[in-house]
Amino acid sequence: MGETKNNGFRYDVGEPRKNRIYIMDVTNRDGVQTARISLSKLQKTMLNIYLNQMGIHQSEMGFPALDHEKNYIEANLRLQEKGLLQPLVLSGWCRAKKEDVELALEKTRLKHLNLSISVSQIMTQGKFSGRMDRSDVIKMMVEAVKTAKDKGVEIVGVNAEDASRTDERYDEDYLIEFALAAKEAGADRIRYCDTLGYDRTISIYDSVHRLAKAVQLPIELHCHNDLGYAVANSVEGAMGAIDAGVDAYINTTVNGMGERAGNADLVSVILALTKSRGLRHGSSILDPKVDLKMAWKICNYVANAFGQPIPINQVGVGGNAFAHESGIHADGMLKDRNNYELYGPEELGIGEVEVRRIGRVITTGEYGGLKGLLHVLEELGIESVDARKTLHLVQYAWHHNQMELTADEIWLIANYPEEVRQILTVTP
Repeated sequence: MGETKNNGFRYDVGEPRKNRIYIMDVTNRDGVQTARISLSKLQKTMLNIYLNQMGIHQSEMGFPALDHEKNYIEANLRLQEKGLLQPLVLSGWCRAKKEDVELALEKTRLKHLNLSISVSQIMTQGKFSGRMDRSDVIKMMVEAVKTAKDKGVEIVGVNAEDASRTDERYDEDYLIEFALAAKEAGADRIRYCDTLGYDRTISIYDSVHRLAKAVQLPIELHCHNDLGYAVANSVEGAMGAIDAGVDAYINTTVNGMGERAGNADLVSVILALTKSRGLRHGSSILDPKVDLKMAWKICNYVANAFGQPIPINQVGVGGNAFAHESGIHADGMLKDRNNYELYGPEELGIGEVEVRRIGRVITTGEYGGLKGLLHVLEELGIESVDARKTLHLVQYAWHHNQMELTADEIWLIANYPEEVRQILTVTP
């Protein structure tokens, strides 16, 4: 049994644990806020489908208070009711304001919400310009939480934006006061946000451990990558929560997409939780539903949808992740791959994804016809009850995405036409 020390706390890495770490992916909320790029509503839906297939616990799917998200959210809830998006938890994000909560619940049927408000002194002063002090922040948050609970929201998470910059002791006491007030109002989780990627592994473990001990609610870790610590901070922050006796939820994005330098990368976090020193043989700490073999498929889909190629050195799925050239490395690999690999490409499903064909090919798209669609459906083994309706939706979906449709997107259109029609309806 090994023992690891971290800033005065310790955890027995070989011990079985009653608490778990769950993955809550926020690509469809935080990832799409990345400057200059985004996803269509159909692509966001496909990502939810892939996250569900991957065994991810929750998708923060968007902004329920925004008009243009309404149809997409409702259609995804309908797909969930039909069994396609189960057991994935679908949740939304809004500001911790009573009015925003009421608007979100007026527009959508979401039963899981995260309510966000700033907690650091610098943001309280910088954002509210003297109109509100830190006691006002707590009052606003409490009112929003109570409103959500009164209206039937099942899981309310409270986001402490910029929590990592409550790093002076009196400030951290305020963070605990804030979290305790949220708990008393009915909140189910507290999100510790390292909004500017300011934390280090030691400091985030310490702060989250103290917060979780005091509040005894599950803690979400939301880490940005401004200093390159996002994955490490997510894992160590989660360990702080686990060691304090509560569950942890790590917020991730596919390929680490997110504002500025991005967020904690989904695949990197999963690999860190299952392959790193001290956790390599302790897979029981991670939600057992997670299926890493979906990694290659989901990362490539999101890369293509965003129009952002996967970096050659990306953890797990980059073009060079399993490439070996150095003489010593190549010799060691040929003798035993464990000499230079912690995990193999087959564990990430590499190679098990569609490849765009070249040469003589018939495609279907914005200007395609019925005969061409029937040929494509036959090749893909997809049955359509109403081929003309499928063609109509394929044409609109191509226009919606502004790129060639994947086989899975065509399958979704053929099998769930009414939900796809709703997703494609984005009205002002």
